Amino acid sequence: MIQIFGKKNCNESKKAERFFKERGIKIQFINLKEKAPSKGELKSITAKYPLEELIDVDGTEYKKRNLQYMVFDLEETLLENPILFKSPILRNKNEIILGYNPEILKGWTELEK
Repeated sequence: MIQIFGKKNCNESKKAERFFKERGIKIQFINLKEKAPSKGELKSITAKYPLEELIDVDGTEYKKRNLQYMVFDLEETLLENPILFKSPILRNKNEIILGYNPEILKGWTELEK
């Protein structure tokens, strides 16, 4: 099953969710406003993407918290405040991509059929 770690109000997350629904492929949507990835899930994500690429430095929450002026433990901060993740993060078995990329997702749909 394909997992989408996203935010309900994020256009890229909506596009990814719609992409799979239109093709009749089941997904598991994890709303980053409500739940963080587990430490194990984060470890699998950071095997491909460094933590620095996962935090949404352009997002409202990052700026609202003035994180650009602070020194903090990035992993701990992301796990405690999952809204700070860039979204969507998509996972299909051992493959992970950051952001909506329909070309890669088309390949995933072939595997799911």
